[in-house]
Amino acid sequence: MGVTAGRRDGAVDRATKETQIRVHVDLDGQGRATAQTGVGFFDHMLDHLARHSLMDIRVEAKGDLHVDDHHTVEDVGIALGQAIRQAMGERRGIRRYASLDLAMDETLTRAAVDVSGRPFLVFRTRFPTEKIGTFDTQLVREFFQAFAMNAGLTLHIETLYGENSHHIAETCFKAVARVLGDALQIDPRQADLVPSTKGILA
Repeated sequence: MGVTAGRRDGAVDRATKETQIRVHVDLDGQGRATAQTGVGFFDHMLDHLARHSLMDIRVEAKGDLHVDDHHTVEDVGIALGQAIRQAMGERRGIRRYASLDLAMDETLTRAAVDVSGRPFLVFRTRFPTEKIGTFDTQLVREFFQAFAMNAGLTLHIETLYGENSHHIAETCFKAVARVLGDALQIDPRQADLVPSTKGILA
């Protein structure tokens, strides 16, 4: 499956000995999500990623959850990043840059993105607990690392303060969703142009 004519969508099937994953994204969607990974908290975060970016995201994953959640979360990040990269195509017309401070109760998280084609992650977020329910908080960084590398994003995430691990994780996903949605919007003033003096973002 690939980009549909006239639409910015992408699809990736990824199969390894550890996971089987199918992902579809529509960059010009309505924020709808169907996330079935077997990891409840992660599904909740993917719902936020779709809802607040206004992308439609469909994720079906089967992984070795009897080992732990790591392979499933990381491989979904890989596949989702690849699908978004596919959907962007040459990145013509996009705004490219966006940043945002996002508050949730006692927590404030900042996210900034450059849809540059040069993948890099800065993640300055600490969690006061090792788990959110049964979910390992270390996997938040693992997801964004895999996602940014495969989508071709320069992505910075920093939690300025916060006390509740759930709130911290949720602000990370919501803030990234908002900046990604803004950066991928088409700017009508440059709809046919790649937003780079190089003339290419790949």
